[in-house]
This record gives sequence, C-alpha cells and structure tokens, in this order.
Amino acid sequence: MNTDRHGFVLRSAVLAAVLLVITSAASGQAPTAKPLAPNVVEHKFNSKLMGRDMPYRVILPAGYTDAKATSRHPVIYLLHGLTGHFNNWTDSTKVEEYALASKFIIVTPEGDNGWYTDSVTKATDKYESYIVKELIPEIEAKYRVIVDRDNRMIAGLSMGGYGATKFGLKYPEMFSIIGAFSGALGAASFTEKNAATAGRGIDAIMGAEDADSRKANDIFKLVRELTPERIKALPFIYQSCGTEDFLIQNNREFMMLLVERKVPHEYRQHPGVHNWVFWDDQIREFLQVAERRMKK
Repeated sequence: MNTDRHGFVLRSAVLAAVLLVITSAASGQAPTAKPLAPNVVEHKFNSKLMGRDMPYRVILPAGYTDAKATSRHPVIYLLHGLTGHFNNWTDSTKVEEYALASKFIIVTPEGDNGWYTDSVTKATDKYESYIVKELIPEIEAKYRVIVDRDNRMIAGLSMGGYGATKFGLKYPEMFSIIGAFSGALGAASFTEKNAATAGRGIDAIMGAEDADSRKANDIFKLVRELTPERIKALPFIYQSCGTEDFLIQNNREFMMLLVERKVPHEYRQHPGVHNWVFWDDQIREFLQVAERRMKK
C-alpha cells in the first residue's frame, strides 16, 4: 500500500482501475462528427513550437459576423479530455447554442493526450507553451477579443480540467476565471506503473515521479506553496464533479485544499458520472457563472 504525495492512501491496483476508466469513458463515447454550426469556425495554426499544424475551433456569439459589428468580446479557452480532440466540445455538447446566448468567444484547442504539458522528452510536444505563447496571441490577432486578463478565461473537462487549473495557477496574470469539470486533478501522481492505460507515455511527458518537472506540474503542490500575495492574485476557480464520477474523491480533496488555503472558489457536486451529459450541463453553467463574475 502506497501513500501518495497528496496525503491519501491508494492501492496501485485501485488507481490503475480508476485510470483505466478515464480512458474507457473517453474512448467509449467517441463523439460523432456533426456539421459545423454557422457560428463555428475551424482553423489550422502552423505552430513553430509543435513543429506541425494544430487545429482549433472558434465558437462565436450572436451578431459577431454582422457587417457593421465592431464590438470586442471576452474569450474562453475550452480544453478537451484524454483521448479526445479539439472538435469534441462542438460535436458532443450544445456549446455553440449556449455561446449564441452569451457574449463569449470560445476557443477549443487540440491537446492530444499531452496533459497540456511541455514534454520533458519530446521537443515538439510543447502543449503548455503552445497554448500560452502561440495560440492565445493568434486568437487575439485574428478575432475581436478583449485583450486583458479580466476578459480571458480557461476551462476544461477531465484532463482539460487539470490543464485549465494548472494554467490558471501558473499564469494568474493571464486568466481571471478557471473552470474544471470532472477534473483529473491528481494527474501529476500518475505514472507508467500505477496508471494502467491512461498512464502510457505520462512519464515521458512529466518525467520521473520525483523529478522537478513532475513537481512543477503538480497542482496540489502549487496550491500548497502559494504565498498570501499569490493567493490574492489567483483567478477565481469554478470546480465541479458528479457524485458518481470516479474522480469525485480527488475533486473533494482538491476543494478541501482550496478551503484550507483560502483560495477563492466555487465547488459544485451533484448526481452525475464522467460523461458528456454532465459536461454539457457544466459548460452551460460555467458560462452563466463567468457572466455573473464579470459583472462584479
């Protein structure tokens, strides 16, 4: 029996089973491609950091393409989960409909299975740097977004919930709100040995279990080490998880850490599992939360 760095006890076999479910849940519900809605645009960006074209979609609010439209909009970067792709959100939810009723531009990047992390072994897998250093400037040059922290948010599901939370903690000067739905928040504790199918390649991405690179991507550690001044500068965190989700305990532990450190956040849990029904509901809720927060 092993006690991991987050202070809870897990048997390796149990962790392996949980992470196998992460993979099975994602791959077993592969979304069926549907035609792009009129307010959805697909692009490919030639990334120097990644050494290849990186696809993404942009979801536009009502009126954005009107001939005389000049208004600028807040932007949300919305991340997919493990085994998923940039098109999952528009293929599997009604996010394009929700966007029409909002003021947000929503961007869905490609993250492959890279855990939104710069690989320590593969020079062209710089998923964190790609989003922060290339994609965001690309969007701000191409679309009428409001270019400041207060109007830039990031959210995601499962692996994407981990990525969004990590980005918000590491780059608080860039984002005002974080959204994590069914977040795989303990990702930095996953290894090739304990994480079954979902752990394949994760050591190559994050490094060995005791490596500095692994610690730099551990969001529990990042929160524990926050100074009072840093806490004041953090984005607001919206965190949610279904009570029947296999990640509920991990999410509750992270929520309790936020409470302990007095990090501003909102935590929601209600009946639900690790699937698109829950995530469709949560992106709708998150848009409403973001609108309310921006009015404060």
